[in-house]
Amino acid sequence: MIKTEKTNNTYINREISWLQFNARVLQEAEDKNVPLIERLRFLGIFSNNLDEFFKVRYATVKRIAMAGKAGKSELGGIKSSQLLEIITQIVIEQQAESLKILSDIQNKLKKENIFIINETQISPSQHIFIKQYFLQKISPALVTIVLNDLVKLPLLKDSAAYLAVRMVLTSGDNQYALIEISKNMDRFVVLPMEGNKDYIIMLDDLLRYCLKDIFNIFDFQSISAHMIKITRDGELDFESDLSKSFIDKLSDSVKHRQIGEPVRFVYDQEIEEETLQYLLKKMNIEESDSIIPGGRYHNRRDYMGFPSLGRTDLLYDKIEPLPVKGLTLEQSIFTVIAEKDYLLYAPYHTFSYVVKFLREAALDPKVKTIKITIYRLAQISHIASSLINAAKNGKGVTVSIELQARFDEQANIAYAEQMELEGINLIFGVQGLKVHSKMCVIEREEGKKIKRYGFVSTGNFNESTAKIYTDYTLFTANQKILKDINKVFSFFETNYLIYTYKHIITSPHYTQKAFFKLIDTEIINVKLGKPAGIRLKMNSISSYKMVDKLYEASRAGVKIQMVVRGLCCLVPGIKGMSENIEVISIVDKFLEHTRLYMFENGGNPKVFISSADWMTRNIENRVEVTCPIYDEEIKKELTDTFDICWSDNVKARVINLNQTNEYKKDNKPKVRSQFATYEYYYNKLKE
Repeated sequence: MIKTEKTNNTYINREISWLQFNARVLQEAEDKNVPLIERLRFLGIFSNNLDEFFKVRYATVKRIAMAGKAGKSELGGIKSSQLLEIITQIVIEQQAESLKILSDIQNKLKKENIFIINETQISPSQHIFIKQYFLQKISPALVTIVLNDLVKLPLLKDSAAYLAVRMVLTSGDNQYALIEISKNMDRFVVLPMEGNKDYIIMLDDLLRYCLKDIFNIFDFQSISAHMIKITRDGELDFESDLSKSFIDKLSDSVKHRQIGEPVRFVYDQEIEEETLQYLLKKMNIEESDSIIPGGRYHNRRDYMGFPSLGRTDLLYDKIEPLPVKGLTLEQSIFTVIAEKDYLLYAPYHTFSYVVKFLREAALDPKVKTIKITIYRLAQISHIASSLINAAKNGKGVTVSIELQARFDEQANIAYAEQMELEGINLIFGVQGLKVHSKMCVIEREEGKKIKRYGFVSTGNFNESTAKIYTDYTLFTANQKILKDINKVFSFFETNYLIYTYKHIITSPHYTQKAFFKLIDTEIINVKLGKPAGIRLKMNSISSYKMVDKLYEASRAGVKIQMVVRGLCCLVPGIKGMSENIEVISIVDKFLEHTRLYMFENGGNPKVFISSADWMTRNIENRVEVTCPIYDEEIKKELTDTFDICWSDNVKARVINLNQTNEYKKDNKPKVRSQFATYEYYYNKLKE
């Protein structure tokens, strides 16, 4: 895999660390033990990740560089201009490697009688099908731009792929044009089977095959088409127009993103130099932008939707989500939760319990209010429909919806407008903070008292991602915890008041202080010879303050185990600084999304689930909730699942200063943690 140069021994630069996370995704595409079509889909995930990286992180570094700032303190000791060069070089190498992997996969698909053909390999029968397909489905919706007479190139959409067409006219002049590869069209066209062979042609090649039909009004000697793609800065800029609502401002800002500054230009390296220079000049692409030669096809993120062709043997076996032991979808969920807490661990458990909770709340005459935070909803959301149902039944429904959930803004705006029409009380976050907490509390009239029920989660209340993201959701009727959660909703309404909490830990006011205190306890205990240790599972750690605190604990002798899926600025295993810290990363079938924090606490462990990673944004710039686990059975369950993760020696990679993403190796029996976790819960049902 790709190697990167060391930055310094104290921190790993976050951008470089993130690129190494994406290299782990690329490893899954390379892994011959992963089913073939799944390997293609991992290539799509790799490409999609890279698009978002350039929109957000590369764009941020570029702004620092353009402002004339070195940015070394924010960038882990690397100058911003130097970092832009390093990123571009790493990405060029990763792109080259991804093309080799793609070629290998395609060769293996041929052995499975699946052929991805191009415009030069079309049979006579396929010719008839393609021509009809083009005329009926493609041609009427095709966007084609003729360039020569245009003073300035029209705005190219962010992350859309285009075929750059060059025609050499009979007069000897060049005529240039662009064909947009629409996101609304299937990128992979499945052709009729021939014998027992499946054939697929990419839309790009279908268009190449039909170039003469598209440009039949031009008299040309030759015609060629090569793909290009531009990625734009994904930052949102808000107008100061006071007459506009927040929703209107955000909608305008999302639209404006499509004309953001370019930060990456990717082109087919086989393109004619004359055509390339013409386009760069027309598009005002500058040297400070990342100009990356690529292969014949871009937007490989579309491989995430590669057709299965009914070949289940080339896909991961589907798992049937398990019930949570003790919970049922056929009876009142409130009655059961009233007795004890329950933990749902998606996707091993069915997400239906969350929907069931809200549907029951919507119908129950005793339920008076429902309050929930929403960050990313599914495209078709049963969560949203349950809340609307509750409002129609006269419940007081309050929804804190984060309209600035990056790249999901438009979807959230659409749901917000729908909820507003139904009379739901909408809260659009807190000024200067994103609401990233995942929680719900309802108030139910029981006799003459009001009793609260609720749930707290590490992930979004999203039926789609719940099938592929690992997340914990705690169902509870613990009145002390729910009283604290209710205070967070009060903070949303009157955020000039800072509340105190006795049980939960919240950002931005208390998270760092609370975790520092927990770590200090471990430092004191290890010095006193008491049981001490820290076990952490998160998506990312980039807060230097949190990293430094863990270094302090390591120097004191506290053993620290960390499972970090994504970027990790902490450098483990450095003598005198972090020799007591071990870090692994697991990338596999599901996306590891849980945040779990465990502290030995002298033999009486403290265990928390959280919406917050240990990044500066989660600690200082977002509303986050970290929830304690008081139920001893659930504590054990969380400890067991962490143990399973830590014992992974199939999909775990070791994180270290060298950042080579080497797989964890030991002489113990093979443990693939995601499969072992499912087996753990399956066996738990039999107990």
